[in-house]
Amino acid sequence: MLIHPKEIMETIQMVKTENLDIRTVTMGINLRDCIHPEISQFNRNIHNKIVECAHNLVSTAEDVEILYGIPIRNKRVSVTPIASIGGKFTKEDFISIAQTLDDAASEIGIDFLGGFSALVHKGMTPVEKTLISAIPEALANTEKVCSSVNVATTKSGINMDAVALMGKTIKETAQLTAERDGIGCAKLVVFANAPEDNPFMAGAFHGIGEPDCVINVGVSGPGVVNAAIRELKNPDLGEIAETIKKTAFKITRMGEMVGREVSKRLGVEFGVIDLSLAPTPEVGDSVASILEAMGLESCGTHGTTAALALLNDAVKKGGAMASSYVGGLSGAFIPVSEDAGMIAAVERGSLDLAKLEAMTSVCSVGLDMIAVPGNTTASTISAIIADEMAIGMINRKTTAVRIIPAPGKIVGEIVEFGGLLGTAPVMGTHSFSSEELIKKGGRIPAPIQALTN
Repeated sequence: MLIHPKEIMETIQMVKTENLDIRTVTMGINLRDCIHPEISQFNRNIHNKIVECAHNLVSTAEDVEILYGIPIRNKRVSVTPIASIGGKFTKEDFISIAQTLDDAASEIGIDFLGGFSALVHKGMTPVEKTLISAIPEALANTEKVCSSVNVATTKSGINMDAVALMGKTIKETAQLTAERDGIGCAKLVVFANAPEDNPFMAGAFHGIGEPDCVINVGVSGPGVVNAAIRELKNPDLGEIAETIKKTAFKITRMGEMVGREVSKRLGVEFGVIDLSLAPTPEVGDSVASILEAMGLESCGTHGTTAALALLNDAVKKGGAMASSYVGGLSGAFIPVSEDAGMIAAVERGSLDLAKLEAMTSVCSVGLDMIAVPGNTTASTISAIIADEMAIGMINRKTTAVRIIPAPGKIVGEIVEFGGLLGTAPVMGTHSFSSEELIKKGGRIPAPIQALTN
């Protein structure tokens, strides 16, 4: 790939002043060949496979970071959903698997490991129910393990029994990590239409259709897009869209270059570049700031959903033009605690849970890193999940909920997680009950657009 000196100077500027980075290099590892009926041997098999495949991941990523001068913030691993390869194990066995994953992650020096997961969008097997029952203790007793549960797809509808169960699971996870403001819930996400090649946590897992070992890369870049828009002189919205497209093109090219170099050095396949705009708590490195640069006084006011739709579409168009291997989630993330502009919008009163839900109809993921009062009921959490799953199901897109019922906290208080997880202002929920709806259970049927065969 021929790179012009002007592009090199632009990249240096982006890194130094606009918070450009590779958010994650994630190695996906197939664990299906680790299956064994004895839990002790199963644990040994998965530990050995992870260490064998990823022992050089961190050092290689660091070498490539130095080569190109582009920061790689996180080195991660995703594995085959554990529920899909687990045998007739007990809850305690699954907790031991989580500990094995955590030990392997620590040994190879990565930041997070995803895949303590279950896909239950059409029903739950006994194995999947047992794994889900183990999630609270698994996340409370590990540092690096992340968990996800897919409860809905456009093709199958919404498994409301699983939605009800996940509300209770989230509450229990929060209680077991209460001394750290419920941080276990920051490592747990509930999905509709979960992708098999997502490099971002907490939802990453290695899909059944993936190679034995693969490198997927997630880029960042809100600060770069924000700076590019603010440099324009009285632009109309079409000009803003064009600028976002061109900027996303540059970011994507850079991300794929890094990902291909890492995969070549490790001798594994290159998978996808996930071109999501993933914000950080750094001022300016914010999706909310981009929306405000388009002309909104504060993120969350009327017009926010339209501005976010423009941003998301332009990012996808620019990225698709730059790479033939775009995958994962790809678009704009709106995690409240990880975005300084979103936090400010909540604090000034322009952004609430209802508006965030509306925004998720056009963004990449969903209600992400939302803190709610600790006394929020499990049925209310399940109802929030159900709403978000419906948006994903009907719109044929990935949606997700990563919500933290912060123990002991009330609306207006602050939850501190630190690092990329940031700071979450506690947001209010409806006082009216959804319990009877959630208790009904069953499955919300797939929409008519599912009949595409």
